[in-house]
Amino acid sequence: MKKLSLFIIFSLFAYLPGVFADEGMWLPLLLEKLNIKDMQEKGLKLSAEDIYSINQASLKDALVIFGGGCTGELISEEGLLITNHHCGYGAIQSHSSVENDYLTDGFWAMSREDELPNPGLSVRFLKRMEDVTDKVLKGVKDRHKEKKRQALIDENIDNIKAEAIEGTDYKAVIKPFYYGNEYYMFVYEEYTDVRLVGAPPSAIGKFGGDTDNWMWPRHTGDFSLFRIYADKDNNPADYAPENVPYEPIKHMPISLKGIKKGDFTMVMGYPGSTEQFLTSHAVDLIMNQRNPHRIDLRTKRLEIMNRYMERSPAVRIKYASKYARVSNSWKRWQGENRGLKRLDAIKKKEDTQQAFAQWAAADKKRQKQYGDLLPAFEDIYSQMGPYAMAIDYYRESVFAVELLRFASYFERVVRMAEESPEQVAKYANALANYATGFYKDYEIAIDKQIAKKLLPTYAQNVKTNYVPEFLKQQLKAQDNSYAEYVDYLYDESLFTDKETIMEMLTSAEQETLLTLKNDPIYQLQHAFRQLQHEKVEPVYYSLNADLDKLYRKYVDGLRKMKSNEIFYPDANFTMRIAYGEVKGYNPKDAVEYNYYTTLSGVIDKDDPEVYDYDVPEKLKELYAEKDFSKYGEDGEMHVAFIASNHTSGGNSGSPVLNAEGHLIGVNFDRNWEGTMSDIMYDPSQCRNITLDIRYALFIIDKFAGAGHLVEEMTLIE
Repeated sequence: MKKLSLFIIFSLFAYLPGVFADEGMWLPLLLEKLNIKDMQEKGLKLSAEDIYSINQASLKDALVIFGGGCTGELISEEGLLITNHHCGYGAIQSHSSVENDYLTDGFWAMSREDELPNPGLSVRFLKRMEDVTDKVLKGVKDRHKEKKRQALIDENIDNIKAEAIEGTDYKAVIKPFYYGNEYYMFVYEEYTDVRLVGAPPSAIGKFGGDTDNWMWPRHTGDFSLFRIYADKDNNPADYAPENVPYEPIKHMPISLKGIKKGDFTMVMGYPGSTEQFLTSHAVDLIMNQRNPHRIDLRTKRLEIMNRYMERSPAVRIKYASKYARVSNSWKRWQGENRGLKRLDAIKKKEDTQQAFAQWAAADKKRQKQYGDLLPAFEDIYSQMGPYAMAIDYYRESVFAVELLRFASYFERVVRMAEESPEQVAKYANALANYATGFYKDYEIAIDKQIAKKLLPTYAQNVKTNYVPEFLKQQLKAQDNSYAEYVDYLYDESLFTDKETIMEMLTSAEQETLLTLKNDPIYQLQHAFRQLQHEKVEPVYYSLNADLDKLYRKYVDGLRKMKSNEIFYPDANFTMRIAYGEVKGYNPKDAVEYNYYTTLSGVIDKDDPEVYDYDVPEKLKELYAEKDFSKYGEDGEMHVAFIASNHTSGGNSGSPVLNAEGHLIGVNFDRNWEGTMSDIMYDPSQCRNITLDIRYALFIIDKFAGAGHLVEEMTLIE
């Protein structure tokens, strides 16, 4: 056996998940076993039962999954919840028009009757979680082929979920952890009547816009308020005027005491996805192929959207949410690449792999079990590159064209018109509802420019055998000019005509719907989809399935190799706890960032000529008068702060709590220097950015004059 070098040993300790005190996204179910002692030593005043319990009201009962990808928390006994402005953005936008521009002006319900319903928006409460690993893997043997293994697992999961929710209206979800080495079940109760209560103007809720996104210092009042409604028995119910505010068994008290450097902080929420166990081959693919191409494509799209949005307030309203969605990952990918490069991530991953290989080689049984893993990883990732390129360009160039993406939703209706005409009306009517929203927020001029800019990039960068023959033939008919071809598409397609499409969907006549098969937009998207489904995706997802199997073994081996370490599982949009402390950081030489920002920073950025920095007059007046009420501190109004809690997408809207479990802020972002934390955590740079709850209360009370909402809350002074 060769001895491990000191450098490799250090690398192994430093870059495996679960090592750094501030790193980790922990399951609440396991706090008593794994974390609570460490948390209490760092300052926590609560027990594990106070945080997660199925026997008594606990903090988990004041937490919700908000919509499809955010977190929210209850802050009153009357169903009032707070989340981020960007989480409520779609709902705010849906109620906005040029006449009632709630995005620009904000919205505040001054009575329950003014609160606005949001069809399709729901929240989920976690009732309980359970380790079901043994039940899920019952009957699964090492000798089983992957297909049989998964079939047994799927069957077991279906039976476990059915038994768990029998006789209830609950929903059960079972997810794999550590790449399928463990499984946990999560049982939820869903409420579907969720109404908009309040939102600051975008000049506060989105202050700094995309310029400041992912950045620190930050001065964004990123919050919105909603209320959950229930039937008269406090049970879930679809929207009805007679529904009443939901009465939670737990809501979060709000601290007005503020925070100071070194304070214990805890974040509860639903982080979306992390990939801490990726090998060097995966990181190389991300850094040197996928991220650079995706960044370039989104840069082109954002430039076009921004040009049109600056010209027209109506277009700005239509495209505000779309622009924010596109720019969010665009900026994150840039920060991620920068951080991974600074950390020399590929080299550090290689060092860990070398240590793993030496550990496996030191024992015959381990060598047999794990010895072929790293060569297999290298082989699969070398095959994956061209398919990943085709996938990325399909998503980021072809489906960046809104009309092509919209037309793809008609595939099912057309197929039903062919195969089951008696059922087509059901699908056509559902699609008509979607189409109404699509056309409401659609600008053909923007879409045409994006098509002319991005469609050529697909053929220029993807292997020719992954370019549809249909596209090649169509281009020949247009002298191989993408500009002329796009003009032809938009001139000839029915999808540019809202009235025609809406009439086709509402009438749902078989013969009329079948004519869409000859539409040039429909045909182009169909050609791309067919090629992806037949040539690209089967191989790409097959390679990913092979990788999952390898990672299952690799992570199992890493955990055995470091059996004295506690490994936290990757995020997968299940409830997690992260904890750390309030502190600043040094982003580069001779630069030090403080841990909080104030309203004076908002005023310093004020620029009426720039939409992202146009501070409302009333906010400037309140600042000039220093009229901060009980929400200020030492003559200042704190806006945001940073701490070392490990967060990710999905933690948007998460409560940030102090040692007593009181709400001190609402998580809304990470710093740009720390966006690589989904892959590799750096304790010196990774910070979560939090809205100081006192600033939210100040905006609600003093700026909006909606003090009646504050009166609902439990304030700790």
